[in-house]
Amino acid sequence: MYATILFVLATFSATTLLAQNPGKIVGKVIDQKTSETLIGATVSIEGTTKGAATDVDGRYSLSGIAPGRYTILVRYIGYQAKSISDIEVKAGSATPLDVTLAPSATTALSEVVIKATYRQESVNALYAIQKNSVSISDGISSELIRKSPDRNTSDVLKRVSGTTIQDNKFVVVRGLSDRYNSASLDGAPLPSTEPNRKAFSFDIVPSSLIDNIIISKTASPDLPGDFAGGNVQILTKDIPDNNFLTVGIGYSYNTQSTFKDFRSGFRSASDYFAFDDGSRKLVSNFPTTNEVLNGQVTGSRAIQSIQSLNNDFSIYKSKALPGQNYQVTLGNVAEIGKNKNRFGTTVSLTYRNTQTIVPDLQQQFDSYDYHSEQNKFSTNIGALANFAYSFGKNKITFKNLYNRILDDQFTYRTGSNTGSVSSDNHFYAFDMLEKGLFKSTLEGEHALGKKTSKIKWNLGFSNIVNDQPDQKKVNYKQNNTGNPNEPYVAAISSTLGKENARLFSHLNENIYSGKIDYNLPVSLFTQSTLKIGVSSQYRDRTFDARFLGVVFNEETAGKLNYDVAQLLQRPIQTLFGPNLIKSGVFDLDELANLTDRYTANSLTNAGYAMLDSKMGKKVRVVYGLRVEKFDLDLVTQDPNQPKVKLNNTDFLPSVNFTYALTPKANFRASYFRSVARPEFRELAPFAYYDYEMLASVQGNAFLKRTVIDNADLRYEFYPAAGQIFSISGFYKKFQNAIEPLIEDENSSTTISYFNSKSAYVYGVELEARKALDFIDDGAFFKNSTAYVNASFTKSKVTNPIDGVPRLEKTRALVGQSPYVINAGLTHTELDNKLSFNILFNRLGKRIFYAGGTRFSSVYEMPRNVLDFQVGYKVLKSKGEIKLGGSDLLNAKYNFQYQLDGKPYTFSGTGSTFKRYTPGSNYSLSFNYTF
Repeated sequence: MYATILFVLATFSATTLLAQNPGKIVGKVIDQKTSETLIGATVSIEGTTKGAATDVDGRYSLSGIAPGRYTILVRYIGYQAKSISDIEVKAGSATPLDVTLAPSATTALSEVVIKATYRQESVNALYAIQKNSVSISDGISSELIRKSPDRNTSDVLKRVSGTTIQDNKFVVVRGLSDRYNSASLDGAPLPSTEPNRKAFSFDIVPSSLIDNIIISKTASPDLPGDFAGGNVQILTKDIPDNNFLTVGIGYSYNTQSTFKDFRSGFRSASDYFAFDDGSRKLVSNFPTTNEVLNGQVTGSRAIQSIQSLNNDFSIYKSKALPGQNYQVTLGNVAEIGKNKNRFGTTVSLTYRNTQTIVPDLQQQFDSYDYHSEQNKFSTNIGALANFAYSFGKNKITFKNLYNRILDDQFTYRTGSNTGSVSSDNHFYAFDMLEKGLFKSTLEGEHALGKKTSKIKWNLGFSNIVNDQPDQKKVNYKQNNTGNPNEPYVAAISSTLGKENARLFSHLNENIYSGKIDYNLPVSLFTQSTLKIGVSSQYRDRTFDARFLGVVFNEETAGKLNYDVAQLLQRPIQTLFGPNLIKSGVFDLDELANLTDRYTANSLTNAGYAMLDSKMGKKVRVVYGLRVEKFDLDLVTQDPNQPKVKLNNTDFLPSVNFTYALTPKANFRASYFRSVARPEFRELAPFAYYDYEMLASVQGNAFLKRTVIDNADLRYEFYPAAGQIFSISGFYKKFQNAIEPLIEDENSSTTISYFNSKSAYVYGVELEARKALDFIDDGAFFKNSTAYVNASFTKSKVTNPIDGVPRLEKTRALVGQSPYVINAGLTHTELDNKLSFNILFNRLGKRIFYAGGTRFSSVYEMPRNVLDFQVGYKVLKSKGEIKLGGSDLLNAKYNFQYQLDGKPYTFSGTGSTFKRYTPGSNYSLSFNYTF
């Protein structure tokens, strides 16, 4: 009650204060033909002495303006002046207005002033930005993000043309899997967050902190050269337009999880804050691997060591709570000194917690017929602190992002395994994973001289941690003797096996990066800009894993007259009881391999030169060369394993051609060469048994880098601001493509990596976004916009010819979908206070793992995804209530073995690698901005 009263009083006070405050006009001034920012342009309010100059970003801010309607005048040397009228300024808020200026057509002394209204100029600016991008790219703005139910970046990326998400977090562009895409955050490269693949987990970046996302599908020399699908550039917010404090709270309901019986293992209070309290980890004085293997851990020391482990195998039951989402964001901007230099701060804290249940995950292939229940407790905390200072023709930014995820999953699996020893199984897995990312970027931008040349530099540091402090697995077997009363016996013997080993792993990686770019306008053709730059990135990773477990000491058990068979029938809660451990009936053992620990580092140095040339009024060509030198070293603790070394120098040319067919249409063509380098994990010989995949994952020290030649054509038409129709064609040829492969020649299955000799991909992309006012000019259709983007691709890979017969000689590229469809409909009412958004996604079946000798390829089958969101602004539009629904159709995820387009059925079971339903999600949230 008191909290509600305080909230109402605070809201009333803030609203009253804002009503007394003046407003401001803010925006950016850009070149109409190139969208380049214009530094030092003057912006003034007609009839007053109030004015400002644009900074190094081309931004201006006119503050301290009384509420009302105004006209501004924008001037810049060599450009036509422009007068923009009907600009409404409201109390306590910022009116955004980006302005485009056209170069002067004459050198006459008399000034010609172009006139426009606020609405017309807003349209002009949006046109210019859409139409004048250097490369073929697609993106999404913070405004569109706010209109979707998306809570993190991976959800947002699903909306971008030709882009899909795998495993709810890894980006796939143009059907190319995550390893063929790269990402940057605030201008610095993003590292791989995964211990077993080359991928960045985009679900760790909250969508509300994003200013915009751009996916470049073709390269220019100033972009990193290690991508073939797309380069994802995420920009977070720095200098806000005005001061604000936004508080958000949200809850979600999952149809098959919330308020249902939720089962889990041990949990500490700190799990709710994404940190393990240390009770799962090995104690500091725990015996070393050598001590365990050399028989030095016996008797009382063995008992003491086993007691130091977390031996709580109890299964706790509760009701799954609704998902929770809280966020506080503070924005502040201050004008300093007579020149009104700007200092901006954006700080945000986020918290998310979800408890989800997959009631029946089916795996029916080879000798397996399994059904699993998975319960996942997930907590995400995040913090963003961005600071920026803009002074004169300079700008310094300092951006920091911290995010941490704790996923604690309990799996209970039942079913039969008709392998070498036929059995029925009750399998338990307690699996907690901690992932953390800290990223800090210092960036400077400085305009020099009269020609507005510009220097931009960037220094970055990232730290990634990925810990599994105690993955516990226990399997109970009932041998298929034909007797239904045969007891289930824990699979613990005098030797340690993968079914009852406990995994303790730790990954730490530091990344140091830096780059500097220099832009200089030059007198070449109609208008040209020379851009040169250098960059460097150093990565340093350490990884270690220990597979520990207890085994029976049969000699001690005999002396104590224990019936081992009876002990192994104990329920899992008492299987490792304190009294039993104290008796000495258990010994400590370890599955050790010197390849389980490795260190790795890589150094990438790059330099580039490019020209951005306007040749006449309609032709623009951006061309140049990027050179990258890459060195990698990886070494394990196994002296018999050779050191992994890579040393490559790559020359990466690119050219982007744009022809302006009309003021609203472009034709584009491009060619570029790029590379895809092996990730540390793909090279490391470390073997990790994945109990979910029922296979081991192992690297290949002999991988080579991939070289890709890319060609694109595109026609794009902009019928109105915010609307587009485009059609693109692309072709990619791969040399030594890197792909995951099922190695199944032996009785146990291993997923490894290999270089295919050659591969190609070609396809077509379509995108359309159009207001529905062509149906009827009434208000309903004017406020409605439909969009669709679709891609259709085909690829072909030849499987390696290495003396091992393969079921498939040729197939599609791993991760490549033959088609991807995104569609949506948005509508606003009540002067934009009420908004509706419906979204649809579908992708064609794609290969998850490439097949081997006994197993065909695993395909992820198509599924339809339907989402919606309704938003309503309240409290003078300072607050907004949102009702959203995602995955309304709740279609099954189905991963299936297929050969020649048909299910590849194993004898006695089926073709299902895994199949499950995620449940539909409904969310209700409220945000208020003070």
